[in-house]
Amino acid sequence: MDHHGQIVDGDVLLALFALDLSSRGQLAGNTVVVTVMTNLGFRLAMEAEGIGVRETDVGDRHVLAALDADGLSLGGEQSGHIIFRSRSTTGDGVLTGLALADLVQRTGRSLAELADGLVERVPQELQNVRIPQPERLADCAEVWDAVARAEAELGPDGRVLLRASGTEPLVRVMVEARQEAQAKAVAAQLVEVVEALLGQV
Repeated sequence: MDHHGQIVDGDVLLALFALDLSSRGQLAGNTVVVTVMTNLGFRLAMEAEGIGVRETDVGDRHVLAALDADGLSLGGEQSGHIIFRSRSTTGDGVLTGLALADLVQRTGRSLAELADGLVERVPQELQNVRIPQPERLADCAEVWDAVARAEAELGPDGRVLLRASGTEPLVRVMVEARQEAQAKAVAAQLVEVVEALLGQV
């Protein structure tokens, strides 16, 4: 949280660290590892700076596996779990806090200044659909046809993610779009499709 009381989430922190490391030639592969839940705004911010983005499933272990597989140095999640691979093998809040304090000290700028406008968040709508057997999602062609239609409607300024929860009987439906109303409308359409096709055993 900055001195104005504004929350600076993991997407923004990761962007700050990626830009700082890249500017000092310390961002291995000039690429940062994120999960599928990372906001589209982060991806667009990195693209504008010429920094690559490698995407994984949700979870520290997937981020770590990608870092090690590709010899990369920085990755993390929207939740704020950030891995500095040269220093740690997991998201460490104390280490992240120290790295942020170091960045603020070196630049002579407040966190609010550093974060301002860095990641223009794209509206994100996330809905959980209770499904008796969420693993059936993987093989349901009709659901994926609906996803393809939604992605075509959204174009390059939007994104759709459907995934079965690994811990609950849920299918998670996430839609990002430039307009919040569109994100909500597309998500609602997909929820209807998922409920209709997967809601019954």
